[in-house]
Amino acid sequence: MRVLLLLLVAALACAQSKSGAAPSGDAQNGKKIFTSYGCYQCHGYDGHGGAGARLAPNPISFEAFSKYVRQPTGEMPPYTAKVVSEKELADIYAFLHTLPPPPPAKSVPLLDGK
Repeated sequence: MRVLLLLLVAALACAQSKSGAAPSGDAQNGKKIFTSYGCYQCHGYDGHGGAGARLAPNPISFEAFSKYVRQPTGEMPPYTAKVVSEKELADIYAFLHTLPPPPPAKSVPLLDGK
């Protein structure tokens, strides 16, 4: 009985990890798209936010990212599949995964508090 339960849990975990996986994308093309479509104007070139939400590092799941890009709830305009294809969206998402975290506040003299 334990073995059966263990196999069931393992199968469910495997199915969930596959369904939530992002499609593979081209990060270099994603960077070009991020710039040419003007995403940087609100999210910054580094994806750390500004007028728009912080996108990097550690972006939200691809499923949530795609849903929000297609049907945003804030001030962001919707980007339908006619404007940004699924491949382009995957490329942008791959680019977001390449962005490093911002420097720690203590490394910025003005923010160090000394």
